[in-house]
Amino acid sequence: MTKPVAILQHETNQGPGVLLEHLQQQDIPYEIILPTEDGTTPRNASDWRGIIILGSNHGVNERLNWMHDECALLESALARDVPVLGHCFGAQMLAHAMGAQVSRNACPNIGWSQIWVTPDAQHDLNIPVRTMMFNWHYDTFEIPRGATRTMYGTYCLNKGFRHGKHWAFQGHLEVTAESLKAWCEEGRHELQLCASGPSCQCEKQILENLHARVAALHAVARRVYGAWTGQLERPTSIAPTQHQYATSASN
Repeated sequence: MTKPVAILQHETNQGPGVLLEHLQQQDIPYEIILPTEDGTTPRNASDWRGIIILGSNHGVNERLNWMHDECALLESALARDVPVLGHCFGAQMLAHAMGAQVSRNACPNIGWSQIWVTPDAQHDLNIPVRTMMFNWHYDTFEIPRGATRTMYGTYCLNKGFRHGKHWAFQGHLEVTAESLKAWCEEGRHELQLCASGPSCQCEKQILENLHARVAALHAVARRVYGAWTGQLERPTSIAPTQHQYATSASN
């Protein structure tokens, strides 16, 4: 039987978004796991073709119980060379599992900002030297030993890294217009408190030209996701099915 990709989703409104569309278009089976709700995070990466870690309202340094299981899964993936893809909190968890420090960034990085892509990453991901990323984070990570930086930004130096088949992005390629509207509504008070400098945008700035910005982001995301899924173990014959451990949002 074809192994699925595990998607670890920590918040109801922080789902896989356009990444889910990519997996479905590529006929890649997946299972959505909700570590913060059902406490059933798997620990053995050999059961999966790949592992995707999404964002969270929590920080890696909170050391919650479900994070220990998630870290064990990532350590298993690293040992067995099962490809990992981390988004924001997921990128920080991957860095942590690889022994790198995760700490407070110099400033909050919330909203749209330009990032620069290293030459090797431009080649591997087929994306331009400069692109826009959507961000919503307070912490940052060191580049783990043996990994290489793939992206860097003005307000956060380490925006991405790669270690073999394992890729991390300190930002959100997966978001949709609908999910960003929901994030802004839920985080309105948070935005009002921190929107005092260029590194932290207000709701109006985030939602300005939203559909055009999301379309451009998704053009980059599809290339990145295509490169990552291209290294997954290929299925043999049977058609895939999609499953979920529990009902959840996909935006």
